[in-house]
Parts: sequence; C-alpha cells; structure tokens
Amino acid sequence: MRKLMFAALAATALASCGSEEPTPEPTQDPARQYMQAVTDISRGDDQQYDAKRKPAELLAFAQIDKGEAVGDYIMGGGYVTRLLATAVGADGKVYAFQPTEFIDFRPEYADEQDAAVAPYANDQGEPVHVFPLRGPIAEPGWPEPLDTIITVMNLHDLFVPEMPEGTAEKAISNLYASLKPGGTLVVVDHVATDGGGLDAAGKLHRMDAELALNALTAAGFVLEEESDLYAQPDDPHDANVFDDVIRGNTDQFAWRLRKPE
Repeated sequence: MRKLMFAALAATALASCGSEEPTPEPTQDPARQYMQAVTDISRGDDQQYDAKRKPAELLAFAQIDKGEAVGDYIMGGGYVTRLLATAVGADGKVYAFQPTEFIDFRPEYADEQDAAVAPYANDQGEPVHVFPLRGPIAEPGWPEPLDTIITVMNLHDLFVPEMPEGTAEKAISNLYASLKPGGTLVVVDHVATDGGGLDAAGKLHRMDAELALNALTAAGFVLEEESDLYAQPDDPHDANVFDDVIRGNTDQFAWRLRKPE
C-alpha cells in the first residue's frame, strides 16, 4: 500500500514539472460558440424548427467566423440568413440572395427577403451588414469575394426541368468563382435514391448525390468533409419531400467543399 501511495505521489510531482506536457483540456463542443446566434431575438419564429434544423451544429460545420463575408444562396424564408447575421457579427457581411425565378413563381419570397434583412438595418432603413440580393439564379451578383456560401435544400433546384439548359453548370461555376481562394461552399439537400438523376430533382425535389458531387467537383470544388447531421435512415428516398408522410423528416446530406488556395 505504501509503495502504491509513493508511486502515486511521484507521478503527481512529475505531472506538475515544467518539462512535462500540460494535461489537455476536455474537448469543447464547437457548436456552443454559436448559441448567441441561435438565441438571437431577431430569429422570431425560427426556433420552432431548430430541433430538426440544428442551427448551431450547421454553423459549426460551416466554420463561420466573426468578420467574414458570407452568402446565403437561395435564402427562401431567411432561416439561414438570420443565423449568419449574428454569427459573423457587426464587422461581417451577409449577402442574402433570392432568385428572381423564385419571386416570379411565388411573390411572397420578396416579402420574406425584406423581412429577413430589416432587423439589421440602420435607423434610416439602410442595410448595414446584411444585404439583400436579387437576380437570375445562375448570376447572384455577389459584390465581393466571399469566405463562405451556404445553400440549404436548394441545390436540386438548379437541375429541375423548368430551368434553362446549362443552369446548374453556370450557377455552380459562379459559386466557385465568387469564393475567395480557400473559401468554402456548404451544401445541404434532400437525398435521392442512388441513380435518381434529374428525375429526382424535378419530380421529388431531391438531389442525386453522385450527380451533385460530379457537378461540384467539375467546377473545381474539393469535398472536404461530409456530415451525418441530418441523416434519417428511415427515409425511403423515393417520396416527394412535400408529401405529408415525409415532410420535415427527409434524409439530407451535408457537405463542406473547398475552393483550393
């Protein structure tokens, strides 16, 4: 017993010696640093969707930093825009892009864009660090090179038959060119059955992962990391994402792709 006690004391003394490596601190959940963005009052009713959309984890996966210039590509109702607004801070910039094709199809998208950026304007109603953009889906018109672009549940829209031929190739090329060297593109979308191809995009609003990856890497992107953040193994992958049987519970892939330095 005395030998064991002496050994333990000796080990403690060695551990406190300056020549020894410090004891590593417990690994902190990277999502914790984004809780201010998640709890921001400007997010309004968004929080009712947080359990499924996992906003802090998404921002951590995207590696969003204060002061960055970022784009929300096909912003929809502004869920991601409002997260980014707080995540990049007052010294950062968020460009919230709404395609004119979407607004033509559903005019309410224009109102939702206005509502999403309004809380971040100055007293004169002028954008300060969250800026609305509108234009053709393949030409967002980003005003400066971006650190990160995020597109959530919309990549498949580039492949639907209603879009002019070549839209996907043109749009993805634009996203690549709009990033700074070393910048990242984060893509989240509904998973289609393997080989679903263009039919899955048009009929089910799902994205064939192989088709997507081929298109993205052809533009120059390198897949850096894939996350199972939104995995739903019970999704059969062959139901329209708007069907009541699956809506809100689709299996989704999450990719972070990088533009090489």
